[in-house]
Amino acid sequence: MRIVRHLAAATLLAASGCTHAVVVQPEPRAEAVSPPGRAERLGIPPGHMPRPGECRVWIPGTPPGRQPRPRSRPCAGIERVAPAGSWIVYRPGGERRFVRVRVMDERRPGVVIRVRVFEAESGKFIREENP
Repeated sequence: MRIVRHLAAATLLAASGCTHAVVVQPEPRAEAVSPPGRAERLGIPPGHMPRPGECRVWIPGTPPGRQPRPRSRPCAGIERVAPAGSWIVYRPGGERRFVRVRVMDERRPGVVIRVRVFEAESGKFIREENP
């Protein structure tokens, strides 16, 4: 809206014979960066976490009531059917304290681009691993 007004003003000035140039600069974009000092969190409610030894598909940005229903299938089988941009949340049977999140590629379903480890209870980010 702001650029349109500047362009309209520049057109009016040019039409009236004015020799002054109007410089239009785009508004700065807000980047999606977490503020410093604020730890990254998992953001999955406790009732939606998989049980130890199970996997679950989670779609970030979708409310908990709109998430896909949990299905019991092997984690490797879930990778093939997980939609692009989703997470596969895996809670190892031996490590009840941690949750591993396999982040799927935004454009290619079935391709894991990153593995992130979080604490199960607090949701605090611990580390990132190679896929």
